Amino acid sequence: MSENLQHKNGTGISMQQFMDTMEKNKDAFEDWYQRFSFENEEIEQELKSLAKEHQVRTFLLAAEWCGDVVLNVPVLFKVLEDTEIPTEVLVMEDHLETMDQYLTMGGRAIPVLIFTNPAGDVLGTWGPRPAHVQEIMIAFKLANPDREAADYQDNIMVARKEMVARYGETTDYQHVIVRELRDLLTSFGK
Repeated sequence: MSENLQHKNGTGISMQQFMDTMEKNKDAFEDWYQRFSFENEEIEQELKSLAKEHQVRTFLLAAEWCGDVVLNVPVLFKVLEDTEIPTEVLVMEDHLETMDQYLTMGGRAIPVLIFTNPAGDVLGTWGPRPAHVQEIMIAFKLANPDREAADYQDNIMVARKEMVARYGETTDYQHVIVRELRDLLTSFGK
């Protein structure tokens, strides 16, 4: 990738500031945050090793009102804290020019975790959802390209229900995110 985000250094807020200033969805966010644990010690150590090896830093596009942020960002925060990856949260509404560089199928979908090297060169991204959940939205968007169609709202409600079902009610989805992050970090060495 040829993108560089060096100019964004120092423009975001810390993970703790994001959590401290939450007004919407704070209880649910904190619940998922407290419930996080690594699937096993091996993957935790592998992530730490990969983060150190690649000297990555991240920018996280997010907003407290988003349901996917409430589910996914607690996992991202815990992984980033544990691996000591420097991170700045870019609140979407304050960083629309950056958000618009990382659209998902032409839309503003969050969270988006952007990995860079120390010089700010973008190495890769994760988000807005685990791949098995995102499959539902991809299929929906392909089948429903017209937002003004009479059945669009009904169809998106069905898709959202399916996405919630794929997340499940346990923390299993969190392990999927961790494995996807590991695979992404591993790809930086190739």
